[in-house]
Amino acid sequence: MRRLALVCVSVLTLLLAACTGSGTAAEGGFVSGDGTITRVPPDQRTPAPAIEGKTLDEKPWSSSSASGKVLVYNVWGSWCPPCVKEAPALVKAAHRTEKIAQFVGLNTRDAAPEQAEAFVREFKVPYPNLFDPGGELVLKFAGQLPLSAIPSTVVIDHQGRIAARVMGEATEATLVGLIEDVAAGR
Repeated sequence: MRRLALVCVSVLTLLLAACTGSGTAAEGGFVSGDGTITRVPPDQRTPAPAIEGKTLDEKPWSSSSASGKVLVYNVWGSWCPPCVKEAPALVKAAHRTEKIAQFVGLNTRDAAPEQAEAFVREFKVPYPNLFDPGGELVLKFAGQLPLSAIPSTVVIDHQGRIAARVMGEATEATLVGLIEDVAAGR
């Protein structure tokens, strides 16, 4: 019984550390961000990694299917309080920019897709979400503009280059502004 209690406490501590800032990116953990925005000038942008996987409803998805639009990746987990708080802003921003942007969720560290599916239903998330429990898709951004906080959002321009990143919770106004700027070539 004592061993079970220790295991439960350890697992809970790891999950909370992933979202509260106890870990560090250097240790391979994820930390919560402070909302810092990084913008990359057009002449300094590097190609975004190709992202492909299965959506929560088991459909294949590839970043190549979003050509012609600004691509917005949001890293989230159903267990993460800032992700829960941020979800309504993402949904509103996705609706406001649907003609110029394609949002894609990268669900990380959820133990099972059912947790992520419940989150998507609850918040009426209108865009595809890829199940990435081990963070392999998120790690593709390492070495460029890493997504080492949960939540994190990265904006990719029409040419497939990394244009901006928000480390931590993003607001609707911030997302819409970034997307409109990137769509306008800024």
